[in-house]
Formats: sequence, C-alpha cells, structure tokens
Amino acid sequence: MDITLPAANGDWVSYRLVGKPVEPIKGARFSRIAYAAAHVVADPIAMTDPWSRPVVDWDRTMAFRHHLWRLGFRVAEAMDTSQRGMGFDWASAKELIRRSIAEAKTVPGADLASGAGTDHLAPAAAKTLDDVIGAYEEQFAFIEGEGGKAIMMASRALAAVAKGPDDYARVYDRMLSQASGKVILHWLGDMFDPALKGYWGSNDFDTELDTVVAIIERHAGKVEGIKISLLDAEKEVRLRDRLPDGVVMFTGDDFNYPELIAGDGRKHSHALLGIFDAIAPVANAALAKLAEGDKAGYDALMAPTVPLSRKIFEAPTEYYKAGIVFMAWLNGHQDHFTMVGGMQSARGICHYADVFRLCDQAGLLADPDLAIARMKTLLAVAGV
Repeated sequence: MDITLPAANGDWVSYRLVGKPVEPIKGARFSRIAYAAAHVVADPIAMTDPWSRPVVDWDRTMAFRHHLWRLGFRVAEAMDTSQRGMGFDWASAKELIRRSIAEAKTVPGADLASGAGTDHLAPAAAKTLDDVIGAYEEQFAFIEGEGGKAIMMASRALAAVAKGPDDYARVYDRMLSQASGKVILHWLGDMFDPALKGYWGSNDFDTELDTVVAIIERHAGKVEGIKISLLDAEKEVRLRDRLPDGVVMFTGDDFNYPELIAGDGRKHSHALLGIFDAIAPVANAALAKLAEGDKAGYDALMAPTVPLSRKIFEAPTEYYKAGIVFMAWLNGHQDHFTMVGGMQSARGICHYADVFRLCDQAGLLADPDLAIARMKTLLAVAGV
C-alpha cells in the first residue's frame, strides 16, 4: 500500500507501508508497574467553543480506558496527557476522575491513579503558600473521597509563589502528612510546561535533587513512587539511585523509556508514560517479553517506538498531546481528529506525516487501510 506524503522541504514523497501490525498478548503478565497516561476524546459536535468550554465524548473516553486495561496497563487519569492546563479544566477533570474510578470498579484487576493539582487556582491569584495548599487539599479531597489514589502533580501556582526550596518542602510536607493513602509524586520539567521552570526552588539539578529526596525520605511511608519527566536518562538514574527502599521510580521519560524500564542490572524504573497511550499494543507485547526474561525480544519491539515517541514529543514538547490523539484517530479509537482546546492545530501537516510513517514502521497501524484513508482526509483538509 502506498500513500503520497509531504516532506518538510516542500517535496512530495511516495511512501509504501512496511510495518506489520504487532499483536498484543492477551492476559499478559508484566514484571514492571505500567501506567498509561490517557487522553480524552472530545465531542466535536457539542464543543461549540473549543478554546474555553471543553465537551467530552464520555463513551469513547471510557472505551479507551477499557482498551488500556485489557492490555494490562494501569491508567494515570486526568494528567498532562488529558490536557490538564491546556484546555481541560478542573471541573471537567472531576467528572473524568469520577467516571473513571466508577468504571474501573466494573473491570476485574483494573487500576488507576488520578492527578491532583492546583489548576483551578490561577497562578496570578495565588498570593500565599496557604492558597496553594488549599487548592491541593480540594483536589486531594475529591479524589480520595471517590475512593481514588492521588498523583500529586506539579503546580504552576506553587512555582509562581514559592521563594525557594523550603517553600516547596512546606507544601509537600503538609500534603503528604495528611494524605489518606499512598501518593505518587510527579516531577514535570519545563519542557512540558514552561510555567514550571525553577520548580523545587532552584535551577540547579543537584539542589533540586536534594530537595526532592529529603521530602521523600521524610514521608517514605506515604510515597508510592515518583514520576520524573525531564527527558534525561542520567538525571532519572541519579534520583532512582537515591530513593528509599519501598519507593518506586516511575519513568516519565518519553525519549529513553526502554532502557530505563529494562534497568542497568542494579535497578530499574517502572513506567508512567504518555507515550503508552499511543503505543499500548507494542508496549504490551514488549513488557510481556521482558517479564519472560526475553530482553532481546523486548528490545526488538520497543526500539522502533523510540523514533516515533521522539517525534511526537519533539519541541515544543507540551504539544505532544496532538500526536497522541492523532494516533488514536488513525487506529479507530475515535471517529474524528478534534481535540479539547482545538489543540490539533498545534502541529503542522508535515509533523503528522512523519508520525504516520513512524507509526507504520513501529507496527502500530492496526488497520492500514483505515489509517491511509484517514491520513488522506487530513491531507485534503490541510490543502496538500
């Protein structure tokens, strides 16, 4: 099968599909905890004001979570991948969390954790640390009240009001000391959200690392693990090596995840990844190989997904959600390529053409005929 695609230099290139769709393994057992940070499916008809009034297709959104659970993944709900802070507000996130927790209870073995942040508090409106604490408390209370587990997301409001590491320690100490259950922390780099530059009260990694480790050590019994999303394998390993026993490292490195999950012979990372939303069938088969001790099989499956992930998460990285939803559309998980906030416009047509090629080469076009038809539709809309 062939399709003509645009290239960045303005040329047209004939591309012949080469990938064979990878079949996931039913009932696969993993030797790593694997969370997929899941996207939301917009309702393009009801969403008449996409920039400021998100409307979700709840049936398709829940169906996608069932897809992830069937493949053996846990769901990281209402996180960055669902466009928190980029068109998806706290009111919508509350409904998403409520529905997902209820839905998980209908699926044997299903598990999820939900993002607790401060995004209903505008950074400019935060005047004190108590304002930030109050915002966190509201979101924690909702999630825990629904019977859920909280992922403590990085806070733009805290980044705006904090004066140094001690202010971060005060807020995290307060929230962890009063959490009803174990919490997953999330260290999100400014490549994902420029408003988080200087998080932890410093721009020096060694200082940031000391601050984070000290917080975790004080509350090791309350911290299930920490997800680090800095797109830097060396920094993740340095944090991983300093975590107390019983505290898990969740890689959020969408550039270097295969090697970090496999480990270095001493320690390994578990996973909480946005890219797992898009590559779930291949990741399922690869993680099953790893659990069987077949490192070569794991590497062979994972390696082709890395160029795809690096393309989807290329700078400006915060727009990676467009590539995630694009792949869901190509693979028939939704009938349209419309996003909350109109975010499908965040990437250009050549970017999507590159993602299409790399998706094929990674064995991630479940129905090549459907994918080609939809890619041709997108090209036509783009006028190319």
